[in-house]
Amino acid sequence: MTRSDNPRSLARPPRLRAALLALTLALPAAGCSLFEAPPVQRGNKADPDLLAQLTPGVQTQADVQSLLGPPTSTGTFDRTNWYYISSVTRMRPGTKGAVEERRVVALTFDERGVLRQIRELGEKDMNDNVGMVERTTPVPGTERTVLQALFGNIGRIGAGNMGSEQGPGTGPGR
Repeated sequence: MTRSDNPRSLARPPRLRAALLALTLALPAAGCSLFEAPPVQRGNKADPDLLAQLTPGVQTQADVQSLLGPPTSTGTFDRTNWYYISSVTRMRPGTKGAVEERRVVALTFDERGVLRQIRELGEKDMNDNVGMVERTTPVPGTERTVLQALFGNIGRIGAGNMGSEQGPGTGPGR
């Protein structure tokens, strides 16, 4: 039987088989990006082009706010520090939202409200000041002694009332 006599070889030329194989291999990779959500900008992003327009010693807090908008956060005890915090997040199937990019720009003003310093804070500037405590708070009445554990269930279910619920208001005559 020659190749031209075989109906299978005529139905699928080698190029078509290669194209089908490539399509089959490409679909799973394309499917990952198909279900991926678009990136979401969060916070107040301080645009680098706008930051380049700021000059320490010249602009005031009002100038900065009109150019960049209100800060994301200010210093808790000292209102001379402004922070512009932004991040880009993306939801992926089967995972929590992942932070793709994080940016923190810190602006420092003097007591008259004049800009003194512009800093971009990175991972090395982050500080973990709050440590987690691994203790648990004891709750009174939850500890059982060895005798309570061994003999605690004796008498709870009587021989004549197997399977019935016992408790306040469930006894005979009620």
